[in-house]
Order: sequence, then structure tokens, then C-alpha cells
Amino acid sequence: MKLIRNILLLSAIFACGEVFAQTDSAYQPVSEIPYPVSCFSVNPTGELYIITPGNQLKKYGPSGDSIGVFNNVKNYGQLSYVAGQNPWKTLLFYEGFQTIVMLDNYLSVTGTIQLANQNIFKVRAITSSYDNHIWVFDEGDFKIKKIDDNGNLLSASVDLRQVMDDIPHPEKIIDNDGLLYLYDPDRGIFVFDYYGSFKIRLPFLHWKNLFIVDKTIYGFDDTKMYAYKSPQPLPAETILPSSFQNATQIGFSGQKIYVLKNGTLKVYHQP
Repeated sequence: MKLIRNILLLSAIFACGEVFAQTDSAYQPVSEIPYPVSCFSVNPTGELYIITPGNQLKKYGPSGDSIGVFNNVKNYGQLSYVAGQNPWKTLLFYEGFQTIVMLDNYLSVTGTIQLANQNIFKVRAITSSYDNHIWVFDEGDFKIKKIDDNGNLLSASVDLRQVMDDIPHPEKIIDNDGLLYLYDPDRGIFVFDYYGSFKIRLPFLHWKNLFIVDKTIYGFDDTKMYAYKSPQPLPAETILPSSFQNATQIGFSGQKIYVLKNGTLKVYHQP
């Protein structure tokens, strides 16, 4: 199916109203994770990170081989999410304890950051930076901050309350091609440059699984996939196959589609 394949080749721009060309029967799972899954993350190299309901982290390679298991997740509290964009440095974020744990490619701990020790007190979202550091948004003083692996502050924006009328409370940060995207499902997507200068607010609310490819922003709701690329006035919409609808998460990597639904993670190949 050419439409989604183009997404995975990082070149698609949806035509408005375009629907999936294949019937739902064309989408049959080729594999399934044989245990319940709470959430997952897959990076562009095809490495898959899975968090189980028991708060265990597992990692699989692009061919489905097991790479490692991190059993010490609970040592740091309830794991909020995994930032695995950098295959050599996986970030685990524990919002309740305001702690970042760094893992190597085999899920061995390489360091921890207690954000409070760095005078950073209220963070909900982090991500890897383009230069192998870490972005955080500190709601204690409403600044975008970049820190190193020891938690040292490398740069910070101004207090956004000084330059914006509506302040984001982002649940996700994305670093992509010279820009930072802060996503607040109730307020939209706030776009900044690497110096923390505000560029634009996009009023796309309540999207799931937000990701960006070639400056095109993709997101989902229960029945549709959305794609937006400036200067489009509105995002294009694509109807999801019924087997993908109402999914908790949908992810893409290479020729694979990952669909988490009702606690079961299934892997599909492109038709």
C-alpha cells in the first residue's frame, strides 16, 4: 500500500481526504508479542522498547531478537515513558520522582539525573537533543532547558510567561530538524527554535502518537490519521483500517506497523 509506505520512506504528504487503498483484510499481523503490553516505543532503526504491566522494560532488535531486559525499573518508581530515539542512549523518565535514568544499547544503567538536585522541580516531558544531550521543559519556571548527562544546565529559554499569553503544559517534546515541538493535547503544538524562541502554535488537539517526519507532523485519533506540513491550512486526514481503529498506540519503522490494542501488541508488514 503506497500511501503508508511513503510515510515510512520519509517522503509522504497526504492528499486531503485520501483513504487507505487496501481493504482491512490486507492487514494481517505477522507476529504478536506473547505477553501483555502497557506501552511501547520504536525508533527509526527498528529497535522496539516494551513496558509490561509489571513495569518491566524489554528491548528487541529490528529482526525481533531480544536484546535486553531492564528489571530494575521499579527501583526508581513508576516509569512514565521511554525516549529511545538515540539507539546508544535510552532515556527513562520517572515523573513522580523527577528522575532520568540513562541506559546503554544493552539496557545497562550509565547514569541517573535527579532533576531536583539541579534546581529543576516540575518536569513532565523530556527528549534527546540533536547533539546527544537532553531537553526538558521545566514548569517550575516555564523554561525550555538543555542539560548534559550530569544534569548540568547548558542552555535555557526565557520564562515563556514573559513572551506568551497561553503557556503549554506539554506531555511530549520532539527535536526535529532544527526545531522543538512541545505538544499539549489541550492547547496544541507549540513550535520553538533551539534557542527557545517561539515560532508558531498549531491548534491540533487530542492527537495520539505524535511524530514528525521530514517536517510533516503526524498524529492519530481513534479512527483517523492526520498529517500536516506548512503551509497547508489544515491537516490532511486518512481513514485507518478497522483493525487499527481505537488503538492505544500505533508506531512505524521500516516496513513494519506496530499496533497496541487492548493490551496486545501486534506487528504488521506493509501490504
